[in-house]
Amino acid sequence: MTERGPSRGTQHIVDVRLDGASLSVSNPDIAHERNVAIYDLLEDNAFDVLGKEAGPYVLTLSISENRLVLDIATQAGRPCTVMILSLSPFRRIVKDYFLVCESYFSAIKTLAPSQIEAIDMGRRSLHNEGSEILRARLKDKIEMDDNTARRLFTLICALHWRG
Repeated sequence: MTERGPSRGTQHIVDVRLDGASLSVSNPDIAHERNVAIYDLLEDNAFDVLGKEAGPYVLTLSISENRLVLDIATQAGRPCTVMILSLSPFRRIVKDYFLVCESYFSAIKTLAPSQIEAIDMGRRSLHNEGSEILRARLKDKIEMDDNTARRLFTLICALHWRG
């Protein structure tokens, strides 16, 4: 895969893979959100696995036994690390995020822009909260910027989606 975005040295993700077995069939809105998150993540991200071989990195995300698995390798294909996180701290925020997203997807079809904006503000707030939880859970293992954490949270939600 060709590196995109501004020159970032080696501390970034160049490819993201979602484990197909972890994904359920999703509606077009969720599939679109997932594709946009991956595209935006690859366009611009800051991601450094602390104490491990330098990137660029290839990240594979999956869910196994109610745990998030981050399998990280170098762009050259050398295994870097596998991190396993309990999904319990994300359960409430993901549930709330899905409810607001469903309202948002319905609203953009019928409601006035001011009403859509209000729903979107709530969606962004929950999204920020989820990305902060992710950064806190990984703070001693992975260093990433806010936008990278936000996009990774979107992908975690995509793996959770069962709707």
